[in-house]
Parts: sequence; structure tokens; C-alpha cells
Amino acid sequence: MSTNDNKPLDGQNILVAEDVELNAEMMRFILAEYGASSDIAANGEIAVKLFSDSTPGYYSAVLMDVSMPVMDGLTAARTIRELDRSDAESVPIIAMTANSGSEDIDISLKAGMNAHLAKPVDPSALFKLLTSGSDEK
Repeated sequence: MSTNDNKPLDGQNILVAEDVELNAEMMRFILAEYGASSDIAANGEIAVKLFSDSTPGYYSAVLMDVSMPVMDGLTAARTIRELDRSDAESVPIIAMTANSGSEDIDISLKAGMNAHLAKPVDPSALFKLLTSGSDEK
């Protein structure tokens, strides 16, 4: 990781699973502002494929929209956690959803996600999660 204070996520690759193109581009912009590069997946199935086709450790985190077509974020998170690779259990997966009730948070955590962010995503809350290294809601 770079010591550049203006780009604290420099060198990190983040997988963004988001089916709304505008939301995906906004996440890409926010991450780039912090120095991270990102790959966009339009649904959970694509996210699982991108993750499984990458080298272990390539993605430092996964930002996962919960409601997506083809494969939803909960299923995608469970699928990533079940992959037979060294980083499948440890990569931080952060849920992103408009549903932020306690039941929604519990469902996300039970699916294997580490944290839950309400949409629209607050960039400072996202940054805190990506740099804290701890589980948060």
C-alpha cells in the first residue's frame, strides 16, 4: 500500500457487483479518488466468475449489491465463501442495499458478508470499512 495520504487505497483492487450502471460508475469514481482500481460486475454471477478467475489475493474487497438480476448478492456472497481458494473465506464482502433494517443486516451477515452499507453509500463510511480491517455494520 502506498504511503500517499491522498490515495490511501493505492494499489488495491476492489470488485464492485452493481447492476445499476450509474451506481457502479459512482462507486468506481469514489474508489479511484482513494486510489483503488475496480472491476464492475453487473450481477452476482459475473461477480463470482471475476472473483474465481482472479489470482488469490487480487481483490482486497468485494462491494456487493444485494438485489441484482441473474444471481443476487446474497447468493453470490455465499458462493464466493464456498470457493476452494485461499482468500474465499477472508476477503471482505460488504453489502450495499437500500434495505438497512436490522433483519436486512442479519441476512447479509448470515450470507457471509462482513458489513452492510445503506444506499446511497456514504463515501466516508465506505472508506472507513475499507481501511479498518474489522467487521462493522
